[in-house]
Amino acid sequence: MTSRHVCRMQTVHGFVARGFAGVRDAFVANLEHHGDVGAACAVYSAGKPVVDVWAGFADLVCGRLWAEDTVQLVFSATKGITATCVNLLAERRAIDIDAPIAAYWAEFGARGKDRIPIRWALSHKAGLAAVDGDLTLADVLAWRPVVDAIAAQAPNWEPGTAHGYHARSFGWILGELVRRVTGRSIGRFFADEIAGPLGLDFWIGVPRETLPRCARIIPPEDMPSLAALFGPGSLMARVMNGPSGLFAYDDMWNRPDVLQAEMPSSNGVGSARALARFYAALVGEVDGIRVLAPDTVQASCVVQSEGADRV
Repeated sequence: MTSRHVCRMQTVHGFVARGFAGVRDAFVANLEHHGDVGAACAVYSAGKPVVDVWAGFADLVCGRLWAEDTVQLVFSATKGITATCVNLLAERRAIDIDAPIAAYWAEFGARGKDRIPIRWALSHKAGLAAVDGDLTLADVLAWRPVVDAIAAQAPNWEPGTAHGYHARSFGWILGELVRRVTGRSIGRFFADEIAGPLGLDFWIGVPRETLPRCARIIPPEDMPSLAALFGPGSLMARVMNGPSGLFAYDDMWNRPDVLQAEMPSSNGVGSARALARFYAALVGEVDGIRVLAPDTVQASCVVQSEGADRV
């Protein structure tokens, strides 16, 4: 059935299958009572779409409404895509998750990093949460300078002894691993091997022609900086604002150059429909396609890190 609720003078579009009305109700409540300006929600069950709704504004600045083909920045939801690409290569025996990263990326082995296995990068135990080096935004968006900086640096702590959120380095380490093994950037690999076959509106590095479809992120107001809260030299500030203090949760995430670059931990752009379809195909078949074999999914669900996070 089609949902036709009104929220903030806007109609909720899409459909909700029988038995899933509660999802629609929660979606409407977020718009009416909890400050959402525009959003989409999609759910799959047993390989079939059961919720696909959208409403509100995609861009308050120009008054553009959320449309059926609107896509948005999903920040760290990109990490699941990146981890899946690595697990897919492991399933195909192109890599061994327990082998050192340096076996595929020789330069990475500098300064005591020669024994860090891929598994530790996947589980935030590589000790490389903060990226050292003096980098510009252009360096970061160009890819090569930032991965070279990671390869050249020493770990933040002894690898394997603790875990800490690799907020952005997660994507660069694993993305460069994919590039070294396949000869393709992780954005290209994902497009060829997963997004294309599944027909996903999702990119790591959004195409220029798709930019007009992107929702505009509204930064939080009066949010204190991490440097002010924890100190500019703190590991938290270095990780979340780094590299080189270049990043904050502000309007920079609406910049076309930031959206078009490949940052496989942070700047995936896609639709709720695409993410739901991706995860449905990760754990089962969707239209005859399954991304990872059941044994691969089971192995990737084994807990690798627990306890206090160093970051």
